Amino acid sequence: MDVILAENLGFCYGVKRAIQLAEDAAAPNQVTNTLGPIIHNPQMVAKLAENGVGTVDSLDEVSEGNIIIRSHGVGPQVYDRVEKMGLTMVDATCPHVRKAQTSAKMLADEGYQVVIIGEKYHPEVKSILEWAGDKAIAIETEEEADSLPRFGKLGVVAQTTFSGTKFRDVVGRLLDKSTDLKILRTICTATDQRQSAAVELAAQVDMMIVVGGKNSANTTRLAQLCGEKCKTYHVETADELRDDWFENIKKIGITAGASTPDWIIKEVYKKCQKK
Repeated sequence: MDVILAENLGFCYGVKRAIQLAEDAAAPNQVTNTLGPIIHNPQMVAKLAENGVGTVDSLDEVSEGNIIIRSHGVGPQVYDRVEKMGLTMVDATCPHVRKAQTSAKMLADEGYQVVIIGEKYHPEVKSILEWAGDKAIAIETEEEADSLPRFGKLGVVAQTTFSGTKFRDVVGRLLDKSTDLKILRTICTATDQRQSAAVELAAQVDMMIVVGGKNSANTTRLAQLCGEKCKTYHVETADELRDDWFENIKKIGITAGASTPDWIIKEVYKKCQKK
């Protein structure tokens, strides 16, 4: 049985940077927490907790120490509150997310109605919305785009991990919504690379294993894209692999989301090789 790894998979630059910042912030006798999970991978979050980096859901749970802004980013009001509370802030916002935030704010400041194409309840999209002001709108589907009214000035940005193909489809429905349309494609390169590599591999194998957190948007999207090409399973760890999946399978492809640690990918790869 052949087991093939996708050309691009696993940790991206933004995630590596966030993990490194969290590890560097941990210190003996120093309270250190991330505001929400630093990345969408439960195993990595648990490993950081073992090394002294906890997780809180709200600043109301914190009274001292270091607070780490997770890779998905937060709105400007969080920065203000952290400063007023006298906490030491470590900003692990992914640089690509930061670009999407600043792009949305720039469009809003220039008088554009801002539309963010992405998952409206995803923490990254929420942070971009907050930088874009009270009037910003998040949409995810072509149908939602169709339902929007016309605007004098319309500015568009994207969730950094959104599907490039889906982004183009939704943007296509916005073309007649304004005579002054400004589109800033803020999908990161790593997302494009992982999606392209996964789809290319899925077309060549009998089955794909997509590795990463079940709460990870970019990993879930990889599974959706691969599922359009071949039988696909989304797992968080090697323990979830089932023997019956491998019956009559000759070639397996493996990919992983941008927040999936190398050690988990290696465990899945090794277990697949033994099937």
